Amino acid sequence: MSVPQNPAVLGATTTAAEVVDGVDLHGRRAVVTGASSGIGVETARALASAGADVTLAVRNTEAGNRVVARLEAELPAGSGELTVGRLDLADRSTVAAFVADWQGPLHILVNNAGVMAPQEITRTPDGREQQFGVNHLGHFALTTGLHRALAAADGARIVSVSSTGHLFSPVVFDDLDYRFRPYDPWTSYGQSKTANILFAVAAAERWADDGITANALMPGNIADTNLARHMDLQEIADFIASGAIALPPQKTVEQGAATSVLLAASPTVAGVSGRYFEDCAEAKPVTERGTNVGGVAPYALDRDNAARLWHVSEALIG
Repeated sequence: MSVPQNPAVLGATTTAAEVVDGVDLHGRRAVVTGASSGIGVETARALASAGADVTLAVRNTEAGNRVVARLEAELPAGSGELTVGRLDLADRSTVAAFVADWQGPLHILVNNAGVMAPQEITRTPDGREQQFGVNHLGHFALTTGLHRALAAADGARIVSVSSTGHLFSPVVFDDLDYRFRPYDPWTSYGQSKTANILFAVAAAERWADDGITANALMPGNIADTNLARHMDLQEIADFIASGAIALPPQKTVEQGAATSVLLAASPTVAGVSGRYFEDCAEAKPVTERGTNVGGVAPYALDRDNAARLWHVSEALIG
């Protein structure tokens, strides 16, 4: 299925509010992980403004409650209800508790939370390298746990927030947790972001008969976000100056949330599944990282890789 395009309307500078202009999500329920800061907040705002009831799934519920209070004061009348649920993707017990507490159908799941480039290797309580454990395995456990609720929604959408950072590394199946390789924060981040795309590819194929679509995306280069909380600003500047990473022009958080909201809510991508988007359009394939600041690597859309990752992930989460 081809992806409808409207270049006059959608692009790098499109905002989440513009994406949902005229979209009616009343009667639909959404979960946005990591919605206490950055593009997660703006994703929740846009979905609620269109009428969806949105649960902010966050580690810090106090921060989540502050966001809810602020959004409720800012959203127009007729917006959807906002609630907060505790979810720490590094802690499998909170994932299980969130899944157990969920009742009824789930129409939209935006897997937005993440961690980026801790300078020293960190592991989750169950021994996984943190970026792979949080960015991929935590969301894998959450989404598979909510599968029944998604299937009950009759047309649910899964949105997996990845990154152009996936160009740093494929999933290295023989050493997911850096037990043999020297730890590198950027290849580790890249592996986890590739996994986010592969998960969408696998879910799209496995759950198509349930009416579920799944897509991944690159939100953009957004300065105002908590994602880089583990990094020193000078380290980031030095890394960029070294030429090891090329970045697209910066976006505002409102622009950064636009592609997530497009995949979560826009009728223009209804039925589209297993794809990777950037700047509100399907990304073009690239054959090497080089100086590319966008595009999608073939290994990130490979169905065999996706199926292998699914099986490995099932084994890792038990």
